[in-house]
Amino acid sequence: MAGSRAELNNYRVSARKARLLVDQVRGRQVEEALSLLALSSRRFSRPLEKLLRSAIANAEEKNNRQQAGIDVDNLYVSKITVDESRSMWRIRARAQGRANWIQKRTSNVTVELEER
Repeated sequence: MAGSRAELNNYRVSARKARLLVDQVRGRQVEEALSLLALSSRRFSRPLEKLLRSAIANAEEKNNRQQAGIDVDNLYVSKITVDESRSMWRIRARAQGRANWIQKRTSNVTVELEER
């Protein structure tokens, strides 16, 4: 099976912070990953949970369309990556008329599920 995938592009979280959560989910069964994300207190856990559910729905749709015989209960997170996306640049006022540039980072997240 080729697997199903879902992408989240230009989400407003730095890749470094997102990778902390993604590393815990990689290689796990889908149900285990969803329960782990539901209990996490990190801000990025809800969007990642939603992305994982989207990948599951894509697998179900692929199963219905192709009659592939995919068992959704046997799906696991085979590959999940977080890459840096474009950054928004902002200016913060500082003392004595100076200014500093602030970088608001965004990330692209890709989830691939496969059947065990």
